[in-house]
Amino acid sequence: MTAAAPSVYIGRFAPSPTGPLHAGSLVAALASWLDARAHGGRWLVRIEDVDTPRCVPGADQVILAQLAALGLMPDEPPACQSQRGPLYQAALDALVTSNLAYPCACTRADIAQANAARGLLKPRHGELIYPGTCRPENGGLRGRAPRAWRLRVPHGAAARWDWNDRRLGAQTQALDDTVGDFVIRRADGLWAYQLAVVVDDAHQGVTHIVRGEDLADNTPRQQWLQQCLGLPTPAYLHSPLVLNPHGEKLSKQHGAKALQADHALTDLHKAGLVLGLRVSGKTIENCLKIDIKAWPWA
Repeated sequence: MTAAAPSVYIGRFAPSPTGPLHAGSLVAALASWLDARAHGGRWLVRIEDVDTPRCVPGADQVILAQLAALGLMPDEPPACQSQRGPLYQAALDALVTSNLAYPCACTRADIAQANAARGLLKPRHGELIYPGTCRPENGGLRGRAPRAWRLRVPHGAAARWDWNDRRLGAQTQALDDTVGDFVIRRADGLWAYQLAVVVDDAHQGVTHIVRGEDLADNTPRQQWLQQCLGLPTPAYLHSPLVLNPHGEKLSKQHGAKALQADHALTDLHKAGLVLGLRVSGKTIENCLKIDIKAWPWA
């Protein structure tokens, strides 16, 4: 699955507007910016607002203002997922036509019960593994109303997914034993993250994805979806996480404080240290200067 390096570099930062940026999200933003600049590429910003119940009104504009204060200006006007519904529908239609997607009537309780019957318990930070209950060959919906749409994953040896991360190195995941057929359109009618991000990256011509390490285990699902849709696979780099005093990922749920414009220079210095860079410039412009020799994951 290793492709030749593309001649054009297009990277992106794709925040969800669930609140303002904090120290953790700045590291991901700075990493994607610096990687693009180190490779002489373009850098895009995409607002991932497809999960509308979690979006905070006005948070997208707050995020864009924070990025501007940090000197992180995209090379194109920002895009929003909420304006891309027809693209997602076309992708789902293609998957259904290819017999790669099917409707599912199961609730989370149904899946948990099926897992328990197989002796499988959900890990604390893991996922419920879908057992394929509603696959057509397993009886389909059995008269129940469809709720979500799922993508088939391969089984057995074909389910072992090997890929390389530019920072983490060789990675592997068994799609069947780790996730099972996963949701691409949710029961509430909203588009699932996995489908939206794959379609968006392809539509925008993204060649390099740089994002937080917490998203690394999503990569096999997204690469499988890319393959099913006949889309190119970008290069991936998962950046270090900022942890709170309890060793948990710094997040809004764990009380992360919003970045302040008057602390931009200090925040850039701290984010640079997390990335293994000695960012010591006295201006934002100097902090953002980098060449390929200085970037740890060139």
